[in-house]
Amino acid sequence: MLTSIVAAVVILGVLIVVHETGHFVMAKRCGVRVLRFSIGYPPKIWSFRHGETEYALSAIPLGGYVRMLGDEIGDEPGANDSEILLTETGFDLIAAARAQGFVPASSDPADQLLEVAQRAKQAGSGGNPIAVFGRQTTALESRLLAELERRAPATELSPARGSSALPKPVEVEGKSAVAEAISALIAERPAALADTLKSRAFPTQSVGKRILIVIAGPLANFFFAPLALLIIFMYGVPRLLPVLGEVRSGMPAAAAGLHSGDRILTIDGRPVKTWDALSEAVRASGGSPLKIELERSGRAGTEHQVIVLQPAREHPGGLEGGSGNWVIGVMPRGDSEIERLGPISAAGHAVIETGSMTVMLVSGIAELATGTTPLRQALGGPIMIAQLAGQQAHQGFANVALFTVMLSIELAIINLLPVPMLDGGHLAFFVVEAIRGKPVPMKHREMAQRVGLVMLVALMAFVIFNDISRIVQG
Repeated sequence: MLTSIVAAVVILGVLIVVHETGHFVMAKRCGVRVLRFSIGYPPKIWSFRHGETEYALSAIPLGGYVRMLGDEIGDEPGANDSEILLTETGFDLIAAARAQGFVPASSDPADQLLEVAQRAKQAGSGGNPIAVFGRQTTALESRLLAELERRAPATELSPARGSSALPKPVEVEGKSAVAEAISALIAERPAALADTLKSRAFPTQSVGKRILIVIAGPLANFFFAPLALLIIFMYGVPRLLPVLGEVRSGMPAAAAGLHSGDRILTIDGRPVKTWDALSEAVRASGGSPLKIELERSGRAGTEHQVIVLQPAREHPGGLEGGSGNWVIGVMPRGDSEIERLGPISAAGHAVIETGSMTVMLVSGIAELATGTTPLRQALGGPIMIAQLAGQQAHQGFANVALFTVMLSIELAIINLLPVPMLDGGHLAFFVVEAIRGKPVPMKHREMAQRVGLVMLVALMAFVIFNDISRIVQG
């Protein structure tokens, strides 16, 4: 159980990081301010700040998010976005001052920011801000500093880096002074604030940039697949050998004299090196007779035999003569060997395998949509993922990695579905906006978000119930 839980958390963590990194990188390239990069959903367990972004690890490990400046479904940034931007700009000023060895006296960000303003005021930030922060301040930073400087008390500053003197506390309530400065700027809405909001907020970007930011998450999961497969194929993948285990009575293989332990060498003259190749050759036969060369070990040594048999049609439920796949009635014994590929060969196989997995998963989703495959049979939730992850973990790194790749592709495909709350839902609105030349009305988008939330909650409840039913029924 513990192995399953740990494996599931690690796998989901990797996929979340890959997906959200796609959004994050594209947002940064498009100039959007990213406020938080979180693995998991709140409550927050641990976080740190680097540059403009807070990186967080949260308690609920069923996803993650990249929070950008501005509401995802909003048209224009509002007063709340202005307050957030000004607060974040204050953090930028504190970080710049710290980089120069200036350590504020208080651990409270508001008092730290007010003390930064003291230093700027003493050094003359309007004329020479580089002396304080080691870089040119932005227009919005300068405007915020100007408001703070009017409220900064003339007290002794904290010592610079390397000083042995104790810092003198700020003698005013920093929170109220900073809050007053931010409120004044929101009410005034100077050009520096309006321009920064327009250039750095998500909803004010062009529809093309918003599409790129949203689609970058699923694309990151797609691109992760061949890169991971390249490493996996070079590391070595266990391949199931075409050695027979169970030979079902009454089926073509038993009737033709095949035995457990026989190793299939060729089918119709084509070499068969893996069990998958054997299965594919039988399925592709269309029921035509197959000429099979096999190797059989006995008391007299190893001998080669050639037999001819005709596959039978098997019903999906397991009855012969139905409309399912062509079969001969054998199961693998479980013999395997590690196959390692060189870089060039591994790259080619990685691309091909990614394409095959994508086609298979898309076909599976299409079968669910058309009702060909029952939902209860195909859908699984976090419990099922944990069970499968545990099974793969017991079989080795390559199996876990292949399972992770498959989930990565599945995550990308599902996120591209035009369902509100998913990336595909946002993309659908943006495409309509691009065609209409104006955004979809806010009330329609909000209604779609509510419907999408209900759908996702209902789906999550269904798959968890389905997982529990499987366990109870054995």
